[in-house]
Amino acid sequence: MIIGIGVDVVDVPRFERQLERTPGLRDRLFVASERALNTRSLAARFAAKEAVAKALGAPAGMNWQDCWIGVDTNGSPVVEVSGTVLAVAEARGVNRWHLSLSHDGDVATAMVVAEGEYPEVTR
Repeated sequence: MIIGIGVDVVDVPRFERQLERTPGLRDRLFVASERALNTRSLAARFAAKEAVAKALGAPAGMNWQDCWIGVDTNGSPVVEVSGTVLAVAEARGVNRWHLSLSHDGDVATAMVVAEGEYPEVTR
């Protein structure tokens, strides 16, 4: 069952300017394995993190470091979560993520589907 969906678009040149203007931003937004990637890849990963938050209903208190984009054995991007993001995902019944990343010119896009079972509701 689909628990939530999220989509985000990032203007790559604008994102690059933000990274240049704010020295600590790269470390705040990305885990160590992501930080060395080129700006286009970072922009797509940031879009994916935003899309994950949207798929979860954008609750307050989620830490950017608790969501990162890994790569599976086929080279496809995958959503990885821990800590605050994992707690929200579990509370909402999410047990599987679907992710699509795309680049076109100066735009990076991410689409996320959160799949799982709704938690039991007591009345």
